[in-house]
Amino acid sequence: MNASAPATPPVFTLQRDAHARWTCSVEGVAHHSVQVVRAFPLSAPEEDIAIVSTGGQELVFVARLDALDALNQQALRGALAEREFVPVIERIRSVSTFATPSTWQVDTDRGATELVLKVEEDIRRLPGARRLLVTSGSGVVFEIRDRHRMDRASQRLLERFL
Repeated sequence: MNASAPATPPVFTLQRDAHARWTCSVEGVAHHSVQVVRAFPLSAPEEDIAIVSTGGQELVFVARLDALDALNQQALRGALAEREFVPVIERIRSVSTFATPSTWQVDTDRGATELVLKVEEDIRRLPGARRLLVTSGSGVVFEIRDRHRMDRASQRLLERFL
């Protein structure tokens, strides 16, 4: 077998049942109330995705999301979106203080909100140095996709904590 040859995508269907639960059919066997999980949600969100049964057994392993047909891609993306909640910070409007704990007023892709940064270590740099994760005092993780593309005022506020 050639190690560089692309893996054959698994044969399965993922769809909602009559009760709006995700059902995965593999080799003619339907598995109800399945979960879709990513192995590396931040560093490789389009790779290494598993569909697991209610008992935690892996039913399907997807090496690359883009290798699937359009219907299964759409279903997997929908199931993942329901499971994962990572709002994206688009703008930092204000911070209460440049010492921690600090209350931030931010605009996200899901609307305006407030978060409390307990310690500076709650801001983590992801590979590439442009992406950041900000964990709020309540445990919600926010993403900054590209800190250099934020408006200048947001960049200045953010730099005080980096």
